[in-house]
Amino acid sequence: MFYRLAGVYHTTYAGERKLWPVPADRWQALGVLALAVLAPLLVGDLYLSSYLLPWLVWTAAALSLTLLMGVAGQLHFGFAAVMAIGAYTAIHLTRAGVPFEFALLGAGLMAAVIGSLFGAAALRVKGLYLVMATLAMQYLVDWTIINVPAISGGAQATLQAPEVSFLGAPMTNGTVQYYGALLWAVILTVFIMNIKRTAFGRALVAVRDKDFAAAVIGVNVFKYKLLAFFTSSFLGGVSGAVLAFCYYEAVTPEQFSFDVSIQFVAMVLVGGLGSVIGAYLGAAFVLLLPIVLTNLVAALADSGVIAMSQNLQSHIPLMAYGGLIIAFLLFEPLGLAKIYDNVRNYFLVWPFQHTRN
Repeated sequence: MFYRLAGVYHTTYAGERKLWPVPADRWQALGVLALAVLAPLLVGDLYLSSYLLPWLVWTAAALSLTLLMGVAGQLHFGFAAVMAIGAYTAIHLTRAGVPFEFALLGAGLMAAVIGSLFGAAALRVKGLYLVMATLAMQYLVDWTIINVPAISGGAQATLQAPEVSFLGAPMTNGTVQYYGALLWAVILTVFIMNIKRTAFGRALVAVRDKDFAAAVIGVNVFKYKLLAFFTSSFLGGVSGAVLAFCYYEAVTPEQFSFDVSIQFVAMVLVGGLGSVIGAYLGAAFVLLLPIVLTNLVAALADSGVIAMSQNLQSHIPLMAYGGLIIAFLLFEPLGLAKIYDNVRNYFLVWPFQHTRN
């Protein structure tokens, strides 16, 4: 069996600290990356722009929130506002003639500064009180964007993203947009996978598990909570800019409403808190599964297998989607990443399951 440790254990610290201690994990990751790179050659433009591209962008946003909620243990119910700040900042900077690469950095910094101001509430409160502070950010940013014409152009206005190029490639091309989103998703994936192995990441985990105990062992709790909000907001701001230029190609206030923030939280929770692969699975579950269910119900209704009205046909996918979320909360609260981990651990010792004990 290729996917097994086969009794070979690590005898050095370097071997234990490898990103992928099991060689099969490394080959699996490289295989998935190769498929992602070759995707424009393997699938049509419709599937590339309507499924894979938004999945990568939403995964990048979920990874940004995973750093804050999963690694640092800080709740955030206004992450769509963070992305809105990044999206509008990037569009205004590029309209002013700033190169797109620097506009991305500016978008991240603006989102990080504003996000840190509201994240400062985490220095004094936690739990539901912190949720209320991040909700305040969501509604304040929404109100500001809608009521300040210099930012959005008006409540019903749409700001078109100007034509820009990234590393010399025009971002108006669908394939270039896909590769731009893929590059950002890969950067975030590598970053989140490695951050837990750094002193910064270990401090965040200590704060997440028990902030009082972390303070006793010398961790500056206030500093690392603020850094967690700053870093996560920076990544979320860049993700918002990538969303605006690679997928929407325009921004409106409705694209970053409170419902979107709830979707991001659902991606992190359903996928698995603190898990990188969980962000990918959670984004697919929240973003793509409703589309799959809708197409499946429509196909069954059109073929005559199930007779139903149009009203019932439109509600069945939502009912099934909600039922699946409840099932996850009941039977696997640790999310899709835990299910994947259970399957992986099974094959690590198969067919010698007794070696687990």
